[in-house]
Amino acid sequence: QYRARGKDKNEVPVVEFRQECRTFAEQWVDVQREEFKRLGVLGEWDEPYLTMSFDAEAQIARELMKVSMTGQLYRGSKPVMWSVVERTALAEAEIEYQDYESDTIWVKFPILGAAQSVDTKAATGFADAAASIRGLDGASVIIWTTTPWTIPANRAISYSRRIAYGLYEVTEAPEGNWAAMGERYVLADNLAADVLAKAKVTGFNRLHDVDPGVITAAHPLRGFAGGYDFDVPLLDGEHVTDDAGTGFVHTAPSHGLDDFDIWMSSTRFLQERGIDPTIPFPVGDDGFYTKDAPGFEGARVIDDNGKKGDANQRVITALAEAGAMLARGRVKHQYPHSWRSKKPVIYRNTPQWFVYMDKPIGGAEGDTLRARALTAIDQTKFYPSAGQNRLRAMIADRPDWVLSRQRAWGVPITVFVNRQTGDILKDEAVNHRIAQSFEEEGADAWYQPGAASRYLGEGYEVDDYEMVMDVLDVWFDSGTTHSWVLRNKQKWPHLKFPASMYLEGSDQHRGWFHSSLLESCATNGHAPYDSVLTHGFTMDGEGKKMSKSLGNTVAPQDIIKQYGADIMRLWVASADYTEDLRLGKEIIQTTVDSYRKLRNTLRWLLGNLAHFRADDIVDPKDMPELERLMLHRLAQLDAGVRAAYKEYDYRRIVTLLTNFMNIELSAFYFDIRKDALYCDPISSLKRRSALTVLDHLFNALTAWLAPILVFTMEECWLERHPEEGSSVHLRLFPDIPADWLDDDLAAKWQLIRAVRRVVTGALEIERREKRIGSSLEAAPTVFVADARYLVALDGQDLAEIAITSAIALKQNEGPSEAFRLEDVPGVSVLPGLARGQRCARSWKVLPEVGTDPEYPDVSPRDAQALRERAAAGL
Repeated sequence: QYRARGKDKNEVPVVEFRQECRTFAEQWVDVQREEFKRLGVLGEWDEPYLTMSFDAEAQIARELMKVSMTGQLYRGSKPVMWSVVERTALAEAEIEYQDYESDTIWVKFPILGAAQSVDTKAATGFADAAASIRGLDGASVIIWTTTPWTIPANRAISYSRRIAYGLYEVTEAPEGNWAAMGERYVLADNLAADVLAKAKVTGFNRLHDVDPGVITAAHPLRGFAGGYDFDVPLLDGEHVTDDAGTGFVHTAPSHGLDDFDIWMSSTRFLQERGIDPTIPFPVGDDGFYTKDAPGFEGARVIDDNGKKGDANQRVITALAEAGAMLARGRVKHQYPHSWRSKKPVIYRNTPQWFVYMDKPIGGAEGDTLRARALTAIDQTKFYPSAGQNRLRAMIADRPDWVLSRQRAWGVPITVFVNRQTGDILKDEAVNHRIAQSFEEEGADAWYQPGAASRYLGEGYEVDDYEMVMDVLDVWFDSGTTHSWVLRNKQKWPHLKFPASMYLEGSDQHRGWFHSSLLESCATNGHAPYDSVLTHGFTMDGEGKKMSKSLGNTVAPQDIIKQYGADIMRLWVASADYTEDLRLGKEIIQTTVDSYRKLRNTLRWLLGNLAHFRADDIVDPKDMPELERLMLHRLAQLDAGVRAAYKEYDYRRIVTLLTNFMNIELSAFYFDIRKDALYCDPISSLKRRSALTVLDHLFNALTAWLAPILVFTMEECWLERHPEEGSSVHLRLFPDIPADWLDDDLAAKWQLIRAVRRVVTGALEIERREKRIGSSLEAAPTVFVADARYLVALDGQDLAEIAITSAIALKQNEGPSEAFRLEDVPGVSVLPGLARGQRCARSWKVLPEVGTDPEYPDVSPRDAQALRERAAAGL
């Protein structure tokens, strides 16, 4: 925005800049609030929690000062991911990996000397000391790197005792080649052939085994620009492998965590050998080399636009002129980029503020932040369960937590440092004044003139203390939300600590879940949540990452505009959210079709219940079997739905309810009961029983689906209950009586439904052959030879169940031409046409149609129904 106005943000007063940031953020808060509302997300939208609210900024500062007071906060120097474009350190959670093409070089480190000591011999397992060092004079250790610009920062070479190394001599090579005949190189045996091929070597011999632990090398730029005249030791490192490269790792402690760790852990060894362990600062925050990179000062690694500078080429040229190059190439690989600028980042040694992971808290042995966090993970439930191991692995291996960022927008690191001792000021009175000012004025108070004097008070000299101007990592801000949301009884009295659940995308194992766990463990000793739920990300219909360049993006707003928000919600609930979700036109259309079936079922319920009255209610014990079967299924579903909600298994909920509504209701129960509901007299027990069941179904289904289809269920509920204050979302799930369960009845009806399938299959052929138009034109004969089916069918109106006008039931195998299903042995059906006249009301073909003189075109049952309706004024 400043660039568009022709201004440099670095020239804008910090408070003015922060105000602009606040205004910009508020605009997006409003946008996101409206989008959340449109998606049907419940929230206290008039009182949201925001990390930039004054009370939040005050509590974030308090949480930091708690960490400081317990001795967990320190200022140190360490390689961190650094964005040259943004001029700040970045956390792992702020990094995304993208394809990137890098220069790659193989470099010769001349061997200065080799000496086999007794200690080294014992440690490395090399029995023949003389054989191990023979022929190393004039040889070189070869390293491989994809960051040539880090070579000026090299201070060591890492190797592994688990890897076999050998001395290789070039016997054939092209004229003028970097790898010349007679040169000798130390390489990992598994990688030697590949390295020498890259160096265009056409012939070589392996001379003998080599113990790298005895070697001291020279920097490949030794003497260049009057620098690099230090010895380069070889250090044994667990991170070294022979999967790729040369079996040796160029080690620049300024520019890599592994490099830093092995260098720092070797401090005593280095000092004993007269090597200065001080870590240089070869690259500045602007990406330019500093004076710590002799001969390259002013060259740039990355520019302000995230483009490669001239550093790589300058270094490669210098190495080639020094005779230190073996080979070069290009490699395309995954490289870290800032998630904001989308530009590449570098590892760079910088002074930063850290939280110890392994220092005992308050002096208690073993009570470290890492130990607390690992214990808390074991006490937390994860959905899916794999998230537990993922977070545990991250916590187990992570370095100290980098808290500081070099930005103007954010909550400042509210710390004063004694300029003489370097100690952090620990004074509760000072901390109180800081937090109080943030409550009243926001964190901008830190940047106001005279702030240091105001906070330090009369007990301290302002000039004796440095007021830290770095800001906190945003993940620390979000990681503290438990402290100023869950415990803010004035704003949100109904909330409690810890939270029952934190839920977010799977990337938040290294983001919000991670920082919240560390922050709460640092200040409370345990996690801020009882459980963690993670979901995947949205891909296109083929499972590919959405990209504007690929033209495969699907905007939720477009789907909502065309189909409504409940389609989006049903799509999410129908998918396995523990994996990445696919979204495309065909998938959305499938969801639309599923939604319409659910909606039609509910519309049918509403239509039939429009005239349902309290005096229509029938006690379950007085209902026909079919109604009691539906109540049994409701009771079964109740247990399944509640269990699925408890486990946050929305896909199972959707599956259970769509199958029930589409297969058991629409295609079975409704299909059978349409006749009784539409045509029976209003006093009919069957009709009133069906209406009672429909009422129970409506109450249960709208409640069970309300968390998913929030708008549709509210619309349905208000259609029946339009009174003021009514809402489906204010209801609890209905209590389904346990005595509705009847397993014996369900088993009986499983047999009845099997017979129904055979009848339906036979009639389907009759329809296909156009011998009948509707099943009501049929009067088939059903042959039953299996006693189980006969017992189940005893007393049942099979014609009603099969939706025919009549059915003849016979106890035998039936003729050979009868229709059968393999999975229903002992049942066969012979189709036949119904006899009589078609009832104008029920469409059944019955011989008794016309026997009632008052209603000559309907059956006696329908005639009675018409008389009752007329008497009731309907």
